[in-house]
Amino acid sequence: MWQQEEDPCNGWSWIHRLDTVKLLNSLGYLPVVLDNLSNGHRELVKWGEFVHGDITDDDLMKSLFCEHSFEAVMHFAAYAYVDESVSNPAKYYHNNVAGTLQLLKHMVIAGVNKIVFSSTCATYGDSSAEFIDETHPQRPINPYGASKLMAERIIDDFSHAHGIAYAVFRYFNAAGADPEGEVGEWHEPEMHLIPLILDAAAGSREAVYIHGTDYATPDGTCVRDFIHVNDIAQAHLLGLKHVASGKPSDCFNLSNRDGYSVR
Repeated sequence: MWQQEEDPCNGWSWIHRLDTVKLLNSLGYLPVVLDNLSNGHRELVKWGEFVHGDITDDDLMKSLFCEHSFEAVMHFAAYAYVDESVSNPAKYYHNNVAGTLQLLKHMVIAGVNKIVFSSTCATYGDSSAEFIDETHPQRPINPYGASKLMAERIIDDFSHAHGIAYAVFRYFNAAGADPEGEVGEWHEPEMHLIPLILDAAAGSREAVYIHGTDYATPDGTCVRDFIHVNDIAQAHLLGLKHVASGKPSDCFNLSNRDGYSVR
């Protein structure tokens, strides 16, 4: 969430969130970052005001919207581990669905009518299609994907009922770090492919282990569509401009259209 100090249009997993905050701050926005730090790190929130809390906290959300005159909301807050969502679906539906509902409720009360939402390609589920566009059927196969799809539908319903303009982004495989070295991967334990490969190349990890070698792909390993976190940040700036311009609310895939196998 942020306040706008000046109009920069006349002159915009956690890492891409901070990359976006850094970008907005550099363009004259005044970001207000709300994070419960369940997966994040306080020392990396360097741009704008930081509020330690949770979107499911009704009293906190009420005071936050009363204290600030927000122009728009960027909603990144979600749990995003597929395996965990299968073993603990309540955690995902409470945070990803109920949290989104709570946020939208306070947006309506405060008269904030613009939102950019981080969704996921997991809403599409398994598909045999070579390319997936935004009109592809959404049939999620795990609670994580289902929770994000439900959040998309809630946002669309609030758009029709309350005039909230939205841009929904369905990420494919986010990867990379800030080229200036201020924000990067920091997970314990690390589970993402690119940093695991770099750790092995640097000698801090013995090897990279491939899980799954029988896919119907040229080398038998899963093919992924990687998009750099800086490109995701730029997309969110474009999403902000989209909702601010009065264009119809819409959903957009974020990918680079080129697949790379794990091997």
